[in-house]
Amino acid sequence: MPHFAPVRVRGGCHRLRRLVRHRRRAVAAGLAVTAAALVAAGPHPGAGVQDAQRARGHPATDQARKRHPAELVAAPVRIADAATVRLLGPGDRVDVIAAGDGGTEASVVARGVRVTEVPELLEGTAEGGALVVLSVPRATAHRLVGAGATARLAVTLC
Repeated sequence: MPHFAPVRVRGGCHRLRRLVRHRRRAVAAGLAVTAAALVAAGPHPGAGVQDAQRARGHPATDQARKRHPAELVAAPVRIADAATVRLLGPGDRVDVIAAGDGGTEASVVARGVRVTEVPELLEGTAEGGALVVLSVPRATAHRLVGAGATARLAVTLC
């Protein structure tokens, strides 16, 4: 069998290089267009939080703008069992429970509220319970005062 020189296709290497070169250009152009779209849709420097959330696809409704965080107030509450109050300290979380006169009906008045202060227990006042100061929203403070006037209050640690 006679010896033949290798067969080479003209322009094969050149075509491959041209394909790679154009692919790089296409990817670079795609990245440039994507970056321009993100800049156009994103928040502008100096824009507020609402503008930034709206740009990220979160609708900014009027109802969301009107929401205010619940204002916390200090509510002094008299707990029926003074010994239980001695277990509490500032920073503890408690549930406040109102028990009716018969002791059969109980309802949770406040859930997971923070104890801000436990005043010193005065001598001779243990029979009347002990005072605890809780940090609660204003509406919950109203419920606590109402429940304390008509029922005995107890706490459970959370």
